[in-house]
Amino acid sequence: MADKKIVSISLLRPLCSKLRARGKKIVFTNGCFDILHAGHVRYLKKARTLGDVLVVGLNSDKSVRAIKGPTRPVVGQKDRAEVLSGLECVDYITVFGESTPFKLIKAVRPDVLVKGADWKAGNIVGSDFVGSYGGKTVTVSLVKGRSTSGIIGKISRMSR
Repeated sequence: MADKKIVSISLLRPLCSKLRARGKKIVFTNGCFDILHAGHVRYLKKARTLGDVLVVGLNSDKSVRAIKGPTRPVVGQKDRAEVLSGLECVDYITVFGESTPFKLIKAVRPDVLVKGADWKAGNIVGSDFVGSYGGKTVTVSLVKGRSTSGIIGKISRMSR
C-alpha cells in the first residue's frame, strides 16, 4: 500500500492550495536525509512547530550523488522517503531530482521556508521568492556532533 504522505509534485501543488484555502500555514524544508539521525529528527520537529503542515522536499538519489559524491546516498530515495513518512512531524514528502528545490518551492508556495543554520540567509534557494509574497525564511540550529557524514566516518573507522 502506498504511503499517503509521499506525493508527486503534480499532486502536491493542488493539495497545498486546498490546505492554504483552509487557513493552514505551510512550512517547507528540503534535504538528503541520508541515514536519518537524531539531528534530522530534531530539525524536522522544530520546522513543524513553525506552521500547521510540514512539506519535505527529498533529494533524489541522482541529486544526492551530484551534491555528496558517487558513494552517496547510502540509503535509496524510496527507503529515505518511507522513513521520513514514519515521523509524526512530517506531513508530506516529495522527491525532487533537480540540483535545487526551487521548482518545488514555487509549487508549494510555503508560508515558511526552513533551512539549517549552516546556510547563510542570502544563499538559501527560494528565499527571495518566498519573501516576494510575504512568506518568511527561518534557519534552525543544527545539533552539534550529529551528521550523516560523521556516522559514515565512524563506521569506516570501525571497519578498519
